[in-house]
Amino acid sequence: MKKLKIVSLVIILLAFGCKSETKEKVDSEMNHKEHQVEKTEEATKKKPLSPNTSAMSIVGDAHIHIDYSSPGVRDRIIFGGLVGYDTIWQAGAHMATWIETNKDLTIDGKTLPAGKYGFFTIPSKGDWTIMFNKNWEQHGKDEYNQNDDVLRFTVSPELSENIQEHLEYKVTKTNETEGAISLSWEKVTISFPFKSN
Repeated sequence: MKKLKIVSLVIILLAFGCKSETKEKVDSEMNHKEHQVEKTEEATKKKPLSPNTSAMSIVGDAHIHIDYSSPGVRDRIIFGGLVGYDTIWQAGAHMATWIETNKDLTIDGKTLPAGKYGFFTIPSKGDWTIMFNKNWEQHGKDEYNQNDDVLRFTVSPELSENIQEHLEYKVTKTNETEGAISLSWEKVTISFPFKSN
């Protein structure tokens, strides 16, 4: 009888010890998960330095959509500094900026067929070169090839004393069939008109 009581007592103690260990393990896992959630929430709260954004408008029958990453100036010299003069720039950060139109457009007296294009520029102290390129899906300008340009022309930049902190594109409707596409960053704005065909 004594042996049975001892065995019962040992079983009860073991069971209680296991429960206690299991509870501690569960508590530890819960704390770890809560800590992970807090870290994830902190990461979510931090805004990306070059958020992905877009600009779009309908002009005539044309729906024009621009997709780009928008870097900030952050007290840097942008043109002639971060973005060198007379070198190809993907006109945004990270992936190349792309422009899509569902209708043909007339730009600089030439036809840009309906489609999706990588948008590149060559900034300079004088006129900038603008390129619409067949290869719209590339990182930066890594795979840029001039032979894939569908349209290429030059524009004169407008300079301002005010700083545009984040790169911004706009598609502006000027009348029923015409509009303008513009890019502004730092103290520079480039703009060119288009017509919906």
